[in-house]
Amino acid sequence: MVEFGWEDSSATIFANRSFNSGHLNCKRVLLMALIGYARVSTEDQTPLPQVDELRAAGCREIHEEQASGASRSRPILARVLDRISTGDVLLVVRIDRLARSLSHLLEVIELLEAKGAHFRSLRDPIDTTSPQGKFTLQVLGAAAELERALIRERTVAGLRSAKAQGRIGGNPGLRARDPAALRKVAAARDETYFNRLNVTAGEWVPHVRRLRPGMAWEDVLRIINGSLPSDRLWTQSRLLRAVKSYVRDGFLPTMVLGRAGQREKDDRLPAIVAAIKGADPTITLQAICNRLEAMRERTPRGRASWQPSSVKMLLERAERLGLFPTEK
Repeated sequence: MVEFGWEDSSATIFANRSFNSGHLNCKRVLLMALIGYARVSTEDQTPLPQVDELRAAGCREIHEEQASGASRSRPILARVLDRISTGDVLLVVRIDRLARSLSHLLEVIELLEAKGAHFRSLRDPIDTTSPQGKFTLQVLGAAAELERALIRERTVAGLRSAKAQGRIGGNPGLRARDPAALRKVAAARDETYFNRLNVTAGEWVPHVRRLRPGMAWEDVLRIINGSLPSDRLWTQSRLLRAVKSYVRDGFLPTMVLGRAGQREKDDRLPAIVAAIKGADPTITLQAICNRLEAMRERTPRGRASWQPSSVKMLLERAERLGLFPTEK
């Protein structure tokens, strides 16, 4: 087996070919679009050196942004992450052009991986299309977790020491209600909340992105919880808060918060079954039955137990109604 690649326009083409008795058989061709992102912090800086380097690396589609690296509210980056699709590669000159914190970098890369896309930095050993790059990313994640654990340990030790010496622990700025200290604490709290959300993003973001606003929140919630253990179920208020946070930071489009349209009563079950099938096209009829029972959905005749024949009927109805997402 021989693997080779060449560049063509704004994409890199990789092909696997096998040789059999002197004949060339092309087994697979994968088209990977290289999407460049260049960022500068101030108007006095120019992104041209980054643009030139990205273009030399094969990018014909390059997005430029002027924003602080510490800011998560970057509209151009949010639009790039929203439209990037399976097989695409987000390319930057250095990782600090994408994120200034390790946690933010890992969040963006996990979001890309959830969409089947990849990330590569030209000047850093991070390339999620290669095993070596994925290993480097895992090392960075472990280092970030160690850093958080050490910070927590030092904080606890410091508070104990202060208490033993008769000092009041905590932030003096908070006790004085200093606005700057309050903003800093609020930002840290938001960062912690966002990190917690990122751990579970794969469980709910794809469903929200695919089903909203076409489906009511109650049904989206039931579909999400249908595949989760009982100790990790979402409530509607928690889910809405998480979605609003991702929308605010540009990781989900604003339209997911739109009002769900009216749906015919008889179309509700076909829509739910289509959503389950759409999330996993290889799922079996029996597995869909199990999911519906876990969601405590009643059959069209009001029974609690589902049969594959009933699911098959609903899938056929969903197809006639055009409820399955069309290929782009």
